[in-house]
Amino acid sequence: MKQIKISNIIVDVVRKDIKNMHLAVYPPTGRVRIAAPLRVNEDAIRLFAISKLDWIKRNQRKFENQERISPREYKERESHYFQGRRYLLRIKETVRAGRVDLKGKTYLDLYVRNNANLESRKRILKEWYRKELKKVLPELIEHWENKIGVKVDFWGVRQMKTKWGSCNVEQKRIWLNLELSKKPIHCIEYILVHEMIHLIERNHNDRFKSYMDSFLPNWKKFKDELSRIPVSHVYWSY
Repeated sequence: MKQIKISNIIVDVVRKDIKNMHLAVYPPTGRVRIAAPLRVNEDAIRLFAISKLDWIKRNQRKFENQERISPREYKERESHYFQGRRYLLRIKETVRAGRVDLKGKTYLDLYVRNNANLESRKRILKEWYRKELKKVLPELIEHWENKIGVKVDFWGVRQMKTKWGSCNVEQKRIWLNLELSKKPIHCIEYILVHEMIHLIERNHNDRFKSYMDSFLPNWKKFKDELSRIPVSHVYWSY
């Protein structure tokens, strides 16, 4: 990877076997990345970046202003999110294995042993989030496989620091960010559809956007909503 500087903005340049240049701005720092075809020289890349300078700055400002959640301490009455709803954490003591229970629309009860430290509490809640996200995905995947006309050979959930999801087109393998468990179901569905459409269009070009418009007409609304929802201090937008 190489870096170039445009108007005091550092741009990461990655060479790939692709046809067109692709630009992205990643929060929370506003990191700029251009994926460029192998045949394109540095002067052409610079001109491309300069032509997109207003767009880059606009997106950097948007991400800088996004509300962020401070690191969680997993203590009594701390706010935690699940499927887009805010819950208050209650710490409950148990002599059995740790678990998590939702109590109505207000409380998220975390059952832990008396001597459980922060890492233990974090691990139990993290695995609960993973289990809950995996509960909703099979039905969504089956629905969209039939609607889009594709087949997902493998899907999984893992923590990801740079994106909400990823797709390996050759292996038909999709990964979703564990943090999506905290977001509304329709936002989870938007990311899933986004990744599944990559199975018929690899790039974020006009054809890709046309598929998104066709299969999920409100996808731009869902994307904006996902960008507005408070995110963890270590997680980036999509």
